[in-house]
Amino acid sequence: MKTEMKQRYEEYIEKFKQTAPEDVQEKMKKAINELQHSKEGKGLEKGEKAPDFTLPDPNGNPISLSNQLSVGPVIVTFYRGGWCPYCNMELREYQQILSDIHAAGGELIAISPETPDYSLSTAQKNDLQFHVLSDVGNKTARQFNLVYPLPDYLVDIYKDKGLNVDEHNGDETWELPVSATYVIDREGTIVYEYTKADYKDRAEPSEVLEVLKETK
Repeated sequence: MKTEMKQRYEEYIEKFKQTAPEDVQEKMKKAINELQHSKEGKGLEKGEKAPDFTLPDPNGNPISLSNQLSVGPVIVTFYRGGWCPYCNMELREYQQILSDIHAAGGELIAISPETPDYSLSTAQKNDLQFHVLSDVGNKTARQFNLVYPLPDYLVDIYKDKGLNVDEHNGDETWELPVSATYVIDREGTIVYEYTKADYKDRAEPSEVLEVLKETK
């Protein structure tokens, strides 16, 4: 059954195919293929312990995984940034089921390498009511084995589009986390993971919610 999010993704992808230059599309496919066949960004696996972290929310308040787990299981989703349309669609989808997540005794944390100011913009434009945290330098994403560098030819494409990822992230590395989603139980164990090199391939939030409901 095709979900609304999948439908929106497909519509956006089709629009991109119709409007983006063919050479740009080919370079983006190449970057995904190279990442799929590299050792980078593979992520932690189900059954492994999630590393604890403390990261600031847009207002500078520190939010730690261990504190959240003391209350209940946690969904942690890593996204590339508020400049990514697929990320925004995914985050809005999670906002729609946030009351169900809380009803199941869980909490939701979204993490990107963007600075708090940009994280605030992402939270405001999508009306997000869950924790949107800044992982400047990708330190936490690196602990989850999700970080990869954008290839130079892709950096050039982004710059040509006026998309300065380095400015959003507050550093000069042009590194991003692979889009990944985890459900972590109260003991800190990963009970669900979804990690894909293709940023257009995301976990379905409604399916993640069902896993959360079975997690203690």
